[in-house]
Amino acid sequence: MAEGSAAAALRPPEDDDVSRDPAAALQKLTAALEEQPDNAGYYCQRAFAHILLQNYHDAITDARKSLALDPRNATAFLRQGIGEYHMESYKAALNSFSEGHKLNSTNEMFTDWIKRCEEALNTKSQTKMDSQVLQHPSQTPKFKHDWYQTESHVIVTIMIKNAKEDSVNVQFSEKELDALVRVSSEEDYRLKLHLLHSIVPEQSTFRVLSTKIEIKLKKPEALRWEKLEGNGGSPKLKHFPPDSMLYPSSSHYTRNWDKLVGEIKEEEKSEKLEGDAALNKLFQQIYSDGTDEVRRAMNKSFMESGGTVLSTNWSDVGKRKVDVNPPDDMEWKKF
Repeated sequence: MAEGSAAAALRPPEDDDVSRDPAAALQKLTAALEEQPDNAGYYCQRAFAHILLQNYHDAITDARKSLALDPRNATAFLRQGIGEYHMESYKAALNSFSEGHKLNSTNEMFTDWIKRCEEALNTKSQTKMDSQVLQHPSQTPKFKHDWYQTESHVIVTIMIKNAKEDSVNVQFSEKELDALVRVSSEEDYRLKLHLLHSIVPEQSTFRVLSTKIEIKLKKPEALRWEKLEGNGGSPKLKHFPPDSMLYPSSSHYTRNWDKLVGEIKEEEKSEKLEGDAALNKLFQQIYSDGTDEVRRAMNKSFMESGGTVLSTNWSDVGKRKVDVNPPDDMEWKKF
């Protein structure tokens, strides 16, 4: 009885067990492969565990080891292809799924994945063609775009002045932004981005201002985007820390703050922004372009004062607790 229990504990998990707890299954399969390093089935199962854990490179490696030992393992071709697809190696994935389909033509998963690869390759090809048509490769783009983020949105701005409302068309999909602007009767500008993370298309909006076009992409979760576009595998998601100021990635140079204030006021005037909107824009720019000490001072003063104080002077706030200081006509309450 004791020997039977020990054997059960060492027995590698089935696919259902891998699905329920891929991390535990990964450990068991690794231990099993130490005992049987030529077992093609174990490598194939471990590739499945890696896929569930989003370790796509390791999944491809294990699937290839399984196929080296058993070249007619259709499931190993399937798992190799899934790993390659998530690494955006669409041509390699299509080949893997096609080879697996030859071995098991009744498995509809191969058909579905082949279709997804073909669609991804067509999209990639169309994006390349659009870029070649709309921007001459030897020319610097005439219009620039920039972005920053808040806890709930990613904001993309296209620096085109005096665009007409009916000349701007913005399309949103789960991981793509496609903006087309008719600049003149002879000139179009297009910005097509493959986004790093997913967005909520039906809650994403845009507006045309006198100095720019502002596009707000709704985040499904409060995740920090490390960059705007995604060109690699599946990135690891990072939540905003609770004391984070939700502004763009920092720039490593100083700015003339008096000049910046003047620029923001001029923009407020031209766009007819309300005072709070212009002020928030100013704070965003200061945080973006400030030094590490400026950002630490802003974070510390904002959090400790309950949002009533925002200081850029680290030599002052760094050595004391910042007290709550609401405006004279308001009373601060803690909820």
